[in-house]
Amino acid sequence: MQNNQPLAETTGISLTPALYLIPSDMSEGTVDSVIPPRNLHILSNVRHFIVENVREARRFIRRALPQADISGLHFEELNRHTDLNNISHWLDPLRQGLPVGLLSDAGCPAVADPGAVIVDIAQREHLKVVPLVGPSSILLGLMASGFNGQGFTFHGYLPIDERQRVAAIRALEDSSSRHDMTHIFIETPYRNNRLLRTLIANLRDDTRICVAADLTHPTDESVISQTVSRWKTNINNTDYDKRPAVFLIYAGHFRAARTHAGQKNAYRRKA
Repeated sequence: MQNNQPLAETTGISLTPALYLIPSDMSEGTVDSVIPPRNLHILSNVRHFIVENVREARRFIRRALPQADISGLHFEELNRHTDLNNISHWLDPLRQGLPVGLLSDAGCPAVADPGAVIVDIAQREHLKVVPLVGPSSILLGLMASGFNGQGFTFHGYLPIDERQRVAAIRALEDSSSRHDMTHIFIETPYRNNRLLRTLIANLRDDTRICVAADLTHPTDESVISQTVSRWKTNINNTDYDKRPAVFLIYAGHFRAARTHAGQKNAYRRKA
């Protein structure tokens, strides 16, 4: 389906009734490169949406389906200001046999996103839930980091209190070292520089930090993985504030280095 087709004039009965978890793009101008055609077909046939922010949801739909008339769509807003005791009825269209779409502001719904609450309600009632393929900053950052992708944890936001934050950072480093784990977290974009400086001030010099910023952006995307000591030498030339970013730390590099050396020796023996 071309992404310039209008929204279907039907009520959505052509789709299997389900709660569709519809990923959105993370950078404007990238719909064609990150959103599969199937998603656009589903998006064009859903009339009822649960979204993190109505304005952002409308903007995404306009980018995905530029010729769409979205005046007939119905939106419910689910975010930190929502009374969670009064949201179950948002799934009434699905209970009546119509598809419902769940949209995040950026990336995949229900991952680092309040939409997980409505998915939980649907699952408890055995309503059909369909996750759709799309961009995830967490997975894209992990893929590009070079860190352990077989053992990792996403922590959302670290504590705001500075003392608690430092304690959490050191605990994650210890966990990474002992269990060969990658730890992933995010920050409010205007505090990214502060978080990076806190990381390099409290982690060991040989621990590795990855900052993956502006993921999927055609020109501004940046993924840098290096040791704390290297970050310290470059920190004055680094500016991540007001850029969407994912942070990863990995202190299991000695084990990874031994694995890499073992693989190289195995290749030599085969040769």
